[in-house]
Amino acid sequence: MFEHTEGININSYDEIAKSDLEFWKVKQFRKSSSLNRMAKNLQLKANKWIPKKVHQVITESIKGMVKTALVGSDIKRMDPISKMDLQDREKLAIEKLNIYKKTAAVEGAGTGAGGIMLGLADFPLLLSIKLRYLFDISSIYGFDPKEYENRIYILYVLLLAYSSDEKRKETLAVLENWNAEKEELVELDWQTFQQEYRDYLDVKKMLQMVPGIGAVVGLYVNYQLLDHLGETAKYAFRMRYFTEE
Repeated sequence: MFEHTEGININSYDEIAKSDLEFWKVKQFRKSSSLNRMAKNLQLKANKWIPKKVHQVITESIKGMVKTALVGSDIKRMDPISKMDLQDREKLAIEKLNIYKKTAAVEGAGTGAGGIMLGLADFPLLLSIKLRYLFDISSIYGFDPKEYENRIYILYVLLLAYSSDEKRKETLAVLENWNAEKEELVELDWQTFQQEYRDYLDVKKMLQMVPGIGAVVGLYVNYQLLDHLGETAKYAFRMRYFTEE
């Protein structure tokens, strides 16, 4: 995101944003870092030691939140912004992201301090924060989250942010060709969604349940997860903004 844009006119900003978007797309085809791949291996081993009941609670909470995002009406949202240039939209998006990052950090510290039971509560709470953020960002870019099509897009943005290398490429292709792909996407494959989402988060969030370090881990991890989602959302909605424009 361009943090200092006061001296950039609208046309220049849009051209720079398009170029920046193309560079970001290329980055999505790079392999994850060796650290992330090592974390993935650790996660696979850790999963064997996590009680089945814990896995079930996490899976059901993710499934419930996904279904709520698709058909529910209890997620608060902004009214969509119809007339605003991209530069001002993205300034507003930065402000929103900063608010949500702080909210997620506070929530993570609070649940992390409470051990395994409150740590489990963090999964649905954090997912709810992410969805509320994405609903607001959708509105900022002019796409009404009341519309089913836009809710599906929001969930694909979430999947793009938190998925494996191969799934990330596949999801980006769907978003790049949204107008053609959306007719086939009557319903999200929630099983794939929750598995990708869980696989991305498991190790990071399981450390949050460790007594003594849970609060610090929860604060840091939640802040970073929202920061990463913010970058992904910026480019995904910028991409759609230019397509619709």
